[in-house]
Amino acid sequence: MTFPLFDLTGLRALVTGSSQGIGLALARGLAEHGAEVVLNGRDRSKLDAAMRELAGAGARVSASDFDVTDADAVKRGVNAIESDVGPIDILVNNAGMQFRSPLEEFPADRWEQLLKTNISSAFYVGQAVAKHMIGRGRGKIVNIASVQSELARPGIAPYTATKGAVKNLTRGMATDWAKYGLQINALAPGYFRTPLNQALVDNPEFAAWLEKRTPAGRWGDVEELVGAAVFLGSRASSFVNGHTLYVDGGITISL
Repeated sequence: MTFPLFDLTGLRALVTGSSQGIGLALARGLAEHGAEVVLNGRDRSKLDAAMRELAGAGARVSASDFDVTDADAVKRGVNAIESDVGPIDILVNNAGMQFRSPLEEFPADRWEQLLKTNISSAFYVGQAVAKHMIGRGRGKIVNIASVQSELARPGIAPYTATKGAVKNLTRGMATDWAKYGLQINALAPGYFRTPLNQALVDNPEFAAWLEKRTPAGRWGDVEELVGAAVFLGSRASSFVNGHTLYVDGGITISL
């Protein structure tokens, strides 16, 4: 049985920050639904390992190691993919980082790094890819937001600020680019077992608190994000624009 609305066969997806964690899981899931995937990251050895893993599972995969925080490098990298690999039909803006510190002591250089990695990269890559998509009259952009697009916790105010910005950048992109046939939406994970969250996973007190706080009563598994990503990258979401889809076990709707 096939499901044409969710079939990604013949489409090409660029996933930033995809050498591990959520990005790699999303790239794998898109490939399993028929897409050719282009991995992106700055660590070539990690990218090569991820590429071998996906290729070994039968995926059509390549990699591009441009720095998503460098606007000029992004333009060169995206243009190279478009000319040498093929058109980018789906962009997943996943690159991101976290740094935890009391706000009154938060280092200025870490603030700047968070802004560049979590929000500037989504703007740079989104703009570079959209210029090609607009000319074709179609395209999907999925920005990775977070439950911190809505909620705050101690020690991560700058991260919360960047993820709130991702949510509103998504709305702005949709407002500007929907008229060209593009759909731009955000996927907002809750708490998942990933390298970014390893410090929390390893903290028994936090883990116990999270399981009580989340209606589903557990951490998420990264594979549980795939269905939402496929929906937002496929024809099934052809009239969905500017939406933020929370995959969070219910944490954002419950006190």
